[in-house]
Amino acid sequence: MLPVMTNANPPDLGPLAALVGTWEGEKGMDVAPSAARDTARSPYRERMSFVPTGRVDNHEQMLFGLRYQTTAWRIGADEPFHEELGYWLWDAARGQVMRAFLVPRGVAVLAGGTAAADARSFRLEAKLGEPTYGICSNPFLHEAFRTVRYELFVELLGRDSFRYTEDTVLQMPGRADPFHHTDGNTLRRVE
Repeated sequence: MLPVMTNANPPDLGPLAALVGTWEGEKGMDVAPSAARDTARSPYRERMSFVPTGRVDNHEQMLFGLRYQTTAWRIGADEPFHEELGYWLWDAARGQVMRAFLVPRGVAVLAGGTAAADARSFRLEAKLGEPTYGICSNPFLHEAFRTVRYELFVELLGRDSFRYTEDTVLQMPGRADPFHHTDGNTLRRVE
């Protein structure tokens, strides 16, 4: 288990420092494949939690990060339809932001991108088959809903608010064009 930083030093976390805490948003929109493989649109609410992990040394590489958890519920539903667990990482020497996460449907993603330490927005991406910043899925998903690309855009909107948009590009049998499974929400700090 990684140590928990009791006094997060914001410069160590770079652009991730503003995310420390617990956040909620009620105006999310999920655009995903329906059971019939056409398009379903579902409004959702979610809760995200970011906790500093402390310093992680990879020999010469030094990372600081956030352990995070996301849970999302369709509006009006008691049971969540989506969860994620993972880490957001900052590599100051390389100016890299990374997000490593698992979805309990059997997908693992390591997405990354370049950002300045004081950035108020950043973009991350991962591609299927890449040796860095890649995607790995279970056999069923790889055959029926192959994730070929993942993109995330985060924008900090002041001290107590941020928004994100993400595009998970899927290749599905019987469809010539890729399906853009998109999600987006604006969250406010609650803790």
